[in-house]
Amino acid sequence: MANQAGTGSMFEVEQHIVYPAHGVGRVTAVEVQEVADMKLEVYVVAFEQDKLILRVPTAKAKSSGMRSLASTKVVGDAIKTLGGRARIKRTMWSRRAQEYEAKINSGDLISIAEVVRDLHRADDQPDQSYSERQLYESALDRMARELAVVENIEHTEAVARLSQSLAQRAA
Repeated sequence: MANQAGTGSMFEVEQHIVYPAHGVGRVTAVEVQEVADMKLEVYVVAFEQDKLILRVPTAKAKSSGMRSLASTKVVGDAIKTLGGRARIKRTMWSRRAQEYEAKINSGDLISIAEVVRDLHRADDQPDQSYSERQLYESALDRMARELAVVENIEHTEAVARLSQSLAQRAA
């Protein structure tokens, strides 16, 4: 892959990527910046949903977990994961919450789908706690953003599609 700077970096300018801690972003430029008298090539990544600009050193992009969007096969596998049985460990909520947070921030679409599946509540089930709801919504949003970009659909349509997959499981 080539980019504007012509240095043979891994990601192209205007390419959508996934950064584990922030979700789907878009590489807007590859710049060379001087830091402590050293030249450093960085990807400039914009996350429109968070109004955030991140600069990731090109040499550290892979080790930071930055990756290309999931393939349609991986997206399909993630949606299938939503249809499976919830696997809720019998550990304290604080420990499970940490594990869910780690899965969300891993950037792995299948892991995020597992969080959505495990924390989803059907209408006839008891309400979630505030922290459960926050984790669920965070995972659902992260998954929907990647689905929307991969399938070139609106975010709301992606959320509706994921909700439909979850509802089919409950039926």
